Amino acid sequence: MPLKTTAAQMVAAARARITEIETRDAIARLDDPDTVIVDIRDIRERQKQGYIPGSVHAPRGMIEFWIDPDSPYFKPVFGEAKRFVFHCASGWRSALTVATLQDMGFEAAHLRDGFTDWVKQGGPIEKDTQWG
Repeated sequence: MPLKTTAAQMVAAARARITEIETRDAIARLDDPDTVIVDIRDIRERQKQGYIPGSVHAPRGMIEFWIDPDSPYFKPVFGEAKRFVFHCASGWRSALTVATLQDMGFEAAHLRDGFTDWVKQGGPIEKDTQWG
């Protein structure tokens, strides 16, 4: 049965209305204390592939609850007056996430080409030694 809207169409619609950050610009902002990079990839992706130094891990399935100050799951980092840049592996999940957060009134951007491009362009990464 054909879908009414495909995932690719949803991503394209989200990208048309959100702020997208190029990888080179995100790399340049890595040391900016007013920028918070938020990794929404699954914990297993972070463990296997590494992560952007200083990034905050926020599982995609919890992000709406973590940013909502009225939620019992609210995380204080999301109440700070900072610029938030969300990322996933390729930019699809983060585009959908940022569009949803924008609908909630939370201003954020996303890393257009994701962690894969970050690595490809030589952005620094860290790996936890306990995960190999």
